[in-house]
Amino acid sequence: MTAAAEPAAPYAGAPGHPDGQPDPDVPRVITAPATPGDRVFRGVLRLAGISVFAIMGLIAFFLLLRGTDALRAVGWSFLTEQKWQTAAHNFGIAAVLPNGLLIAVIALAIAVPVALTTAVFISEYAPVRLRSVLVSLIDLMAAIPSIIYGLWGLFFLQPRIIGFVRWLANHLGDAIPFLKVRTGDIGTSYTSSTFIAGVVVSLMIIPIVTSLSREVFSQAPQGEREGAYALGSTRWGMVRAVVLPFGKGGVIGAVMLGFGRAMGETIAVALIISPNFKTITHILENGANSISALIALRFGESDALSLSALMAAGLVLFALTLLVNVAAGFVINRSRSGASTAD
Repeated sequence: MTAAAEPAAPYAGAPGHPDGQPDPDVPRVITAPATPGDRVFRGVLRLAGISVFAIMGLIAFFLLLRGTDALRAVGWSFLTEQKWQTAAHNFGIAAVLPNGLLIAVIALAIAVPVALTTAVFISEYAPVRLRSVLVSLIDLMAAIPSIIYGLWGLFFLQPRIIGFVRWLANHLGDAIPFLKVRTGDIGTSYTSSTFIAGVVVSLMIIPIVTSLSREVFSQAPQGEREGAYALGSTRWGMVRAVVLPFGKGGVIGAVMLGFGRAMGETIAVALIISPNFKTITHILENGANSISALIALRFGESDALSLSALMAAGLVLFALTLLVNVAAGFVINRSRSGASTAD
């Protein structure tokens, strides 16, 4: 009769082993000793990251230092005053800041649907040969200087879009108050408006949002694409179930980047608008403004106090852009692009 086999003693590293080693089934990270090259590379990366914060801090400090005189002269009224009369110490950004945000919002409302549909088409529907051509065209559009867009919008787009603007005002102005035009002089009421500036800026941010979104969509897991097809999904069904959820965080980041680009656009807006210092409530009427355009148009003729006021306005725009990017980072981290599809 064979003796019953005794249970084997726990091996080193097994649960309950007296040496206290971790469970071998739990993944462990094995790190090799850092070489001099690794330490240099890590130091360079750390220095690059710190330099970004240092440069941002220096920019903020410079704007604050140069804008101190204006902020001392008017105090908190700088954020609530709608006039720009620096000689009388009566100036502020209460009108230009909302107007600049309105131009950016109009640009996003036009650019985001166009950019996302274009990105989906290039990533999922376009033939391979056409795809490479479209990618090159999008990248080329992103490289066109701002002044080219501004001149094109001023001399080509604006004369040809007035008819559409008039149609919007006549047919939708009564139902949608901010599309109503309150004056009857068509020659001056429909040109150089917030809407036209937003259209021009939208053409400038479409390539940015399209390029980043296309890159994110193209990285959707191939296995999950094939799984969706295996379950009987159509191509559009696969895009909705796999590609769009996977790219959610990247799309949010692309849209926020486009929003920051639209808020800071200077030359194109300065060429299009007819500057004023009243809060815009009717986007199709003549007259608009933004902080960046204000700085560009007033910089050359400014005295010491006016220049300080422009620097203070730039500081507000810098802080607002920083807040937008921080909010975008928070949203992206919450969305966790691709996390819903990962096992």
